[in-house]
Amino acid sequence: MQVVFTKGPGTSYDIAVHRGTGASLAPRNGPGGHPYLPHDLVHLLVEQVAGIELGVFGQLAAGDNGLFWPADPAERAKAARHRKSKGAKRSDRAKKDMTRSEELAGIAVPVWEVRRGFAKTLPAYVTRNEIPPVVEQIVGRLDDYADRWHALPVGESLTVTW
Repeated sequence: MQVVFTKGPGTSYDIAVHRGTGASLAPRNGPGGHPYLPHDLVHLLVEQVAGIELGVFGQLAAGDNGLFWPADPAERAKAARHRKSKGAKRSDRAKKDMTRSEELAGIAVPVWEVRRGFAKTLPAYVTRNEIPPVVEQIVGRLDDYADRWHALPVGESLTVTW
């Protein structure tokens, strides 16, 4: 699966997913947030490094639509019916993986910001004794992509393989 992040003005971005399983997905706007690390890029890297199989991107790779809609209107209508009949059901494993992705992202980004000099201290909810060892690897991957993203001109893209 290829995930394409296209830089917009400020901290905005679009995200497109090209995958081999499931309906083709329409691109969508990302939630923005950080000038060096788009929110969805952080989650993709966290899930890759931590081996989170059923986070946002693992579910997309497996054919689920996640926060996206199919590009084809007929597929979109089918997906909407499926969501209504399925309700908010998610497997316990998927819920745990999504929670783990959020937790690790919530720790890794502040650790990265302190190391890069964007913040002076860690937030109160992150104590040095409670930083999981995998966070070091995640911070390294954030570093791999942060400067590339920041230097990217508006309208240009960064593609990451899942």
